[in-house]
Amino acid sequence: MSPEAPAAPRSLAEALRARDDASLAALLRSRPDLITPVPTDLTQLATRAGTRASVLRAVERLDRFALQTAEALAVAPDPASYGTLLGLMAGDAGDETVAAALPRAVATLREQALAWGDDDRLRLVRTARELLAPSAQHPSPTGLGPTVQEATSGMSPGRIQEIVTAAGLPSTHDAVSAVAALTALFTDRRKMGKLLAGAPEASLDVLSRLVWGPPYGQVTPDPAAHLRWLLDRGLLLPTAPGTVVLPREVALHLREGRAHRAPEPLPPAVEPAAAYGPQVVDATAAGQAYTALATVEELLKDWHEGGPAVLRAGGLSVRDLKRTAVALDVSEPVAAFWVELAYAAGLLASDGEADERYAATPSYDEWLEQPPAERWGRLAQAWLAATRTPGVIGGRDAKDRTLSALGPGLDRSAAPEVRHRVLTLLAGLPAGAAPAAESVLARLAWERPLRGPRREGEDDLRTRLARWTLSEAELLGVTGRGALSAHGRALLGASPAATAGPDGAEPSGPGDKLPVHHHRPAAPAGSLSPAEQAVATAAAARLLAPLLPEPLDHVLLQADLTAVAPGPLRRPLADVLGVLADVESKGGATVYRFTPGSVRRALDAGRTAADLHAFLTEHSRTPVPQPLAYLIDDVARKHGHLRVGAASAYVRCDDDALLGEILADKRATALRLRRLAPTVLATQCDPATLLEGLRAMGYAPAAESAEGDVLVSRSHAHRTPPRTAPEPVPEGPPPPDATLLTAAIRAIRAGDLAATAPRKSSGDPPAGGELPRTGSAETLATVQAAVLTGESLWIGYVNAEGSASQRVIAPIRVEGGFVTAYDHTADEVRTYPLHRITGVAELAED
Repeated sequence: MSPEAPAAPRSLAEALRARDDASLAALLRSRPDLITPVPTDLTQLATRAGTRASVLRAVERLDRFALQTAEALAVAPDPASYGTLLGLMAGDAGDETVAAALPRAVATLREQALAWGDDDRLRLVRTARELLAPSAQHPSPTGLGPTVQEATSGMSPGRIQEIVTAAGLPSTHDAVSAVAALTALFTDRRKMGKLLAGAPEASLDVLSRLVWGPPYGQVTPDPAAHLRWLLDRGLLLPTAPGTVVLPREVALHLREGRAHRAPEPLPPAVEPAAAYGPQVVDATAAGQAYTALATVEELLKDWHEGGPAVLRAGGLSVRDLKRTAVALDVSEPVAAFWVELAYAAGLLASDGEADERYAATPSYDEWLEQPPAERWGRLAQAWLAATRTPGVIGGRDAKDRTLSALGPGLDRSAAPEVRHRVLTLLAGLPAGAAPAAESVLARLAWERPLRGPRREGEDDLRTRLARWTLSEAELLGVTGRGALSAHGRALLGASPAATAGPDGAEPSGPGDKLPVHHHRPAAPAGSLSPAEQAVATAAAARLLAPLLPEPLDHVLLQADLTAVAPGPLRRPLADVLGVLADVESKGGATVYRFTPGSVRRALDAGRTAADLHAFLTEHSRTPVPQPLAYLIDDVARKHGHLRVGAASAYVRCDDDALLGEILADKRATALRLRRLAPTVLATQCDPATLLEGLRAMGYAPAAESAEGDVLVSRSHAHRTPPRTAPEPVPEGPPPPDATLLTAAIRAIRAGDLAATAPRKSSGDPPAGGELPRTGSAETLATVQAAVLTGESLWIGYVNAEGSASQRVIAPIRVEGGFVTAYDHTADEVRTYPLHRITGVAELAED
């Protein structure tokens, strides 16, 4: 490399060529679409960076001030000096805050390859200029209109001369010089002030209405005198019949040089709305985390023997979602969140049977065996990375179909980034501080202004995702009372002692030292790799574990046939008690009620009265109340006294008086029973219906097998085949890792070396980018000579797939129709068939 200072770049490719590897890696990391696939050289990289789709994606990731800077460059002369840009951003009076923030914004545009050139010749990439420059079809956010030169492009030379004369300028010999003179007048602050000093008051009022945009207005064929005064002097120029526009130069004079009415160099601070003690926040969040675990368990226990059917189009029906909400005692949107969270964590899926239903997966059984904190960590990690968005359930898709829980169409690829960003903003506040939701939304809108609302009064997706994140984080126990908990902070990989900046701002990610007025574009799924996220989740689980309530091995039995569990119960105790009693109320303490039906359920499951008495005595801190003991004994005495089998169905009993009582009962009419023998009744209904009917009448019949044995009915746990959790749908190409970046940059550099290496002239040189063309004899002779001299060659090569490329090689030997050479492009020794080399050219000595 020459020790002399490099010349100013003449193109984006040259500007990229002057970058070091770290700068190129930063560009490719923030715009991963540029290496999908890897470009062959820097010229191709620059071309790809200028395509409309790539530029639009990059512009959408700019913060508000960087976007305002790009918009100012789009209305500035091309190229523009840094001083011109500063004038457009800070105005004639100047603004210290804007001046301090502008270097960072310009650096961002350069880093993103949206702008290039030195400070005296700043250029916006052509595609970005076309996107952001004002036009009649696409007004600029600056509110500026076309320049005088653009507005007068279709005007007759005579009319232009009339305007020049009316403005007090000497006439010129041609339209070009006349437009230049008019432009010079409008950009001269002193002369423009003198011209407008003589304007009628009504004319100035018209200009004041157009100055901040939109710059277009309507006029009649015979305009009023104050409008005629403006039209005669070119302060308003016609663009179409009946339409006039305020020229850009005039608007900038009236704005005192500012391209934007209100530049926003600093992000809005995230304001705390309330402050709590960190211990209070952590304890509240831990309580929510425990509730989250209990809710997911209850959901899957409700679907233990097979859950709701899968709709033909996929997903859960509205009726089944309502039924699930009632079972969980939550609203339908919250029920949808828990269902989707269990699905994202791989705990439930469809079973794939002919009569397809949802059920727990084998992973659910493994999850149940983990410690509570680790189970929470799995849920939290799945939530943080999931692109499926429960908040859109109930809405309509592009084909006007209702979006259902567990159905298709719920993926929103921006969700992981928004979740991570919202939690990072919360992590920037002091411990225990809960932010005002609107300040969080305002900050996100500053960071991604182009993803804002498209219609008046309508929140954009990013805002809705942020609102859902705040509520879901509270449900899951990541936050407590709106403030980020210690284990929530650890989930982000942040230090528990992290503190906010002076304005409440925070680093954009771990190790980020950027000033608070700059927001680095974040990776779609946050700033942690999967391995780092797993470590962070484990750390969060360790912090949460001591805060979760210890499971209890006892309950408090009461004389009103209830049992109170003063906290979470150990799983064996909870499982047995869930069969023996019905849950009456939930909360800090769960109340269970014993009923004849619940006791019969335990007896049906194979328990005896003695088993139940022993179980209650062992696990109750209070004596077993006499009413409960009587209830168990009474149900047990009747249990199995009646036997139901298949006739279609029959009832048999050794006590013929009891059968007579059943026959005489009017409630048994629907069962259509008839006596076959003194101890046997028969019916045409099935055994299950007969069992339910007799139980409804207050009896406790037992089912029996064909051999006459009592059938023990235990719940059958239905499980799906092994299923993997749904994969998140990324927003565009995934960010490249360090290994891919290193390999890609090396390949691009090597390809650029091959494309730009100076070559000795021999006859007509190939056009730029064209492969060399030489005959087979000349190719062989040149390669053999290079082996002897040790020189490098530039070759054109076509591989077996027909893909052409150019390379710089140093031939080592030639034999058997193959040349073995060190390939500078691939940075390794390779062998090439001579018949696939389209041509060679010697490199210049320098």
